[in-house]
Amino acid sequence: MSEAARQMGWVFGQAVIRDPTGLHARPAVKLTKLAKTFGAVVEVRAGGDGGWINAKSPNAVMKLKAGHGVPLEIRAEGEDAGTAVAALAALVDANFEG
Repeated sequence: MSEAARQMGWVFGQAVIRDPTGLHARPAVKLTKLAKTFGAVVEVRAGGDGGWINAKSPNAVMKLKAGHGVPLEIRAEGEDAGTAVAALAALVDANFEG
């Protein structure tokens, strides 16, 4: 992580979408439910393209339309940011089985 990112307070992570059908409704809901358990602001984006979206919004996450093999970038800011990023990355790495 760059010094500028550290100063801003954001924690970053990444995981690759493994589901053959991509980030569809079921995994999107699992991701948002997990994101909502953290007090940190949690955002995601697919493949480094586009802007960051609220990971606590099922609608926004489904609109990413991230396909199989696409890296899902995760960032969080707040007291439990590191834990949030690690948990969301682990969920994606586990193909949303968790």
